[in-house]
Amino acid sequence: MLAIALVVAGVVTSGVMAAKRQVVAFDPKRPAAAAPAPADFDHFDFSNLWLATHPQPRLPIHGQAAYLVDLDTRLVLWERDPQTSRAPASLTKLVTAMVAVDDAGSLNRVVGVATAATQVPPSVMGLSPGERVTVRQLLDGLFLDSGNDAAEALSRGIVPRERFIRQMNQKAISIGLTASHFVNPSGLDASGHGMSAHDLAHVAAYLDKYYPQLAAIAGTKDVSIPATTTHKAFYPANLNRLLWTYPGATGLKTGLTDNAGGCMLATATRNGRHLVAVVLNATGYSVNDAILLLNYGFSVRPRVTLWPVPIPAS
Repeated sequence: MLAIALVVAGVVTSGVMAAKRQVVAFDPKRPAAAAPAPADFDHFDFSNLWLATHPQPRLPIHGQAAYLVDLDTRLVLWERDPQTSRAPASLTKLVTAMVAVDDAGSLNRVVGVATAATQVPPSVMGLSPGERVTVRQLLDGLFLDSGNDAAEALSRGIVPRERFIRQMNQKAISIGLTASHFVNPSGLDASGHGMSAHDLAHVAAYLDKYYPQLAAIAGTKDVSIPATTTHKAFYPANLNRLLWTYPGATGLKTGLTDNAGGCMLATATRNGRHLVAVVLNATGYSVNDAILLLNYGFSVRPRVTLWPVPIPAS
């Protein structure tokens, strides 16, 4: 009876979802993905059914918060303090990228680089005031170099910066984030700026489904941007070393600030399975923590048997 009660509780409290993951081919010439209509937003409910029926192993995770989700079944496989809002460092840039794409309408839109955008160290793409670059090129610098200057250029070059920050917070609410609030587009430490591990896994799933262009950029190891008459050459190289070292790694973003510590949002695919691991505040261990979580996730085979219930043919 106790086991049955745990199963029922997991279903009721978490809303088991077994929606199939959609894989969309990346086309660099295709316009930016159109976000779904507000009434159709997918809030990516994750279920704790697996945790209710399987003892969580004692993985030597250093992060103050950690979260592992199977994206195919939307089952949570491992968690530590997933709901507390914490400084997310450059993991913020996933929301920055989505809002920029929404505003720009096309990855080929040209943006002028404001002087203020070049005055936000320490992580930079290397932009200079007055350069004119495309949104796609700024996204390369945003994801690969984790450029704070790229984040600021996107937040200032399409709409006024204050409006852009409002849109980031509106985006968070509209897609169902419950413990996220943004003060800047880069993720630099600031009072009131935070995200939870749960919300970050949610953002990763949302970006993967509705913004395949961004997921493709985040999974790129390096890129060469030739010089033109409007800008110098750039050579962004991805700071996510898992792309080189972890079999099946597909992205997604690293982060580090004084308040946030070392952070990692890692996605990986093996044998048709898709996992996302979040690690927050694990300076010096964020990559190893992500590997431990992903290895555990791929070592188990979660299945949903109670949902959806087949409907007999009439």
